[in-house]
Amino acid sequence: MESVNGKRAQEEAGPSDGTKQEMTEKVSDAWDDGRVEEEEVDEDEEGGIRDSKNGFFVPGPLVSLKEQIERDKEDESLRRWKEKLLGCLESDLDGQLDPEVKFHSIGILSEDFGEIVTPLPVEENRNGSNLFTLREGSRYQLKIKFSVLHNIVSGLTYSNTVWKGGLQVDQSKGMLGTFAPQKEPYVYALKEDTTPSGALARGVYSAKLKFEDDDRRCHMELKYLFEIKKNS
Repeated sequence: MESVNGKRAQEEAGPSDGTKQEMTEKVSDAWDDGRVEEEEVDEDEEGGIRDSKNGFFVPGPLVSLKEQIERDKEDESLRRWKEKLLGCLESDLDGQLDPEVKFHSIGILSEDFGEIVTPLPVEENRNGSNLFTLREGSRYQLKIKFSVLHNIVSGLTYSNTVWKGGLQVDQSKGMLGTFAPQKEPYVYALKEDTTPSGALARGVYSAKLKFEDDDRRCHMELKYLFEIKKNS
C-alpha cells in the first residue's frame, strides 16, 4: 500500500529536477537533429587577427568615405568609379567615421503561412507577445531589411540564440558580409532552419538575435518570442 501511495504522490508532484533536465536535453537534441547545419563564424579568443611577426595585426586608422572620395577629386573618372563601387554619392556622405546599420524590419518565411514582416523596432505593445507561430518539423527562414549609413560596415555577423523554459536549446551563427552605404536598403535572408518535432518540442520559445561587425560593434540586439505547435 505504501508503494502505491508513494507512486501516486510522485505523479501528482510532477517530474523531478533530473527528469526536467533530461526533457530539456531531449528538446535540444531534437532541435539539433532537425535544423540545417551552419558554418560557425571563426572567432579568435582575443578578437584579433593573427600576424606572423607581432602576434596580432593592428589595422590602420579609419577614414571616412567622404575623405576617400575627396582624395581623388581631381580625377573625375576615378571619383565616379569609387562612387559606383561604393554605391553612394559624395553628396550623400557626412564625413562620419563609424558605420551605422539601421534595421527596418524582420520577416519570417515559412511553408506554413508564406511571409510575415514585423517593422523594427518592435512596438511596445507587442513586447512579450509571439512574433510568429510555426508547426513542428517545418522549414523557415528569417529575413532582415537594413540600411548602411556613413561608412563601410565590415564583417557583419549574426547570432541567434534560443531558450525554452529558461535553458538554452539552440544557437546559430553566420556571416552576412561587408556592405557599403547605398540609397536602397539591403534585404538578406538567413540560412534555412527546421523546427524540432515531438511533444517536448512544442511550446513557447524565447530568442535573441544579435548583429555585430568585425570591430565587435553591436548594431542590433532583438529579443523575441515564437511558438511551435502540433503539426495537425
